[in-house]
Amino acid sequence: MLLEGFCCDFEGFLRSIKTLMVVLPPVSGVNSTHPYCPEMELLLKHQQRLQRQRDGIAYRMKKLAAKQAEITKKTDAVKEKIRKKYEDMKRILDEDLRITLTQLDTEYEATEKYVEDRIEECYHLTQELDQELSKIDEKTQEIDIQNAETEKKISETLKLTDPDRIQIDEFKCGQLLSLTINLLLFIRSQVPVTKKLFQTYAADVVLDADTAHPKLIISPKGDSATFTETWQDVPETPSRFETTLNVISREGFSEGQQYWEVDVKGKTYWELGLTYPSIPRKGREEDSWLGRGKESWCVEYFNGDYTAWHGGVQHTLPLLAGKQFTRIGVYCSFPGGVVCFLGADTMTPLHCFCAGTFTDTLHPALCPGHDNEGTNWKSLNICDVSRSAPVL
Repeated sequence: MLLEGFCCDFEGFLRSIKTLMVVLPPVSGVNSTHPYCPEMELLLKHQQRLQRQRDGIAYRMKKLAAKQAEITKKTDAVKEKIRKKYEDMKRILDEDLRITLTQLDTEYEATEKYVEDRIEECYHLTQELDQELSKIDEKTQEIDIQNAETEKKISETLKLTDPDRIQIDEFKCGQLLSLTINLLLFIRSQVPVTKKLFQTYAADVVLDADTAHPKLIISPKGDSATFTETWQDVPETPSRFETTLNVISREGFSEGQQYWEVDVKGKTYWELGLTYPSIPRKGREEDSWLGRGKESWCVEYFNGDYTAWHGGVQHTLPLLAGKQFTRIGVYCSFPGGVVCFLGADTMTPLHCFCAGTFTDTLHPALCPGHDNEGTNWKSLNICDVSRSAPVL
């Protein structure tokens, strides 16, 4: 719609120029019958230049549309390949589950049949004993002989039907269960695959105490930031934030893919992001907030609500309302020109910005926030990404 409006306005502007050329009165001292007076030549050249510029912009729009289609096609192709691989994994796991359960079912059926046969034997023996009891009044000698034979049969039957002699292969079942547990642990160690991938992009982030607002306490290792009501006795430096509770890293990123995580457990207010070194440190408070200018990107959390910021534009994230994460991951890709924020507990995407091309070094930045009426006293801590595991 924006491009259509631009084209319509531009065409109207050209029509106005043409109308002006038609009604333009003759210039004093110039032959009015001459079709090409200097003023009209200037207007004509201006018209031609604007037309060329319009054609150039229209051509750029076509190139951008083609790029969009190309990116869509490539992304869809990768998604389809990944989806098929997951379907293959599911098919293999389903088939392995079927084979394992079938094996256990086969052994169970054999054991069950054996137990049923023994029950049937016991039943027939009780029938015989009932018949013997009905003949109790017959001759004693015959009964004694039959009793001896019956005792022997009963003894053999009880021996064969002893429940303690009927066992399943518990050792093999235990081995199957152990192998299944090991497989589950291995799969959990490999998923989400985005976690394994981002761990390969892990960056060492050390906070620069010389940039921290005087109400922030930065740990000696530069791996945590804590708000305090006490104004710290720190030297005034051009790089120090004076109006916002910000601190940025000592070193920045200028190439490749980079990923870092922050422990936000127990916090009710925080801001995390990336910024160019040019972010304002002094002056108006709003200019120094993360995401309020073109030079920074951030996600803000306040009392259960998440908001993404860049260039002063607010992006509310209602689907995340009420969700709590103990760790937040921040990812940037210089080849892709993207900044992404994730709930690192489950690798849940929070928001993603596309910058196209980064024009300067990117520094991790964070704001632990004020005490928020006594609910936000905990620190923000930089995590060791290599040791952080997802919660599945």
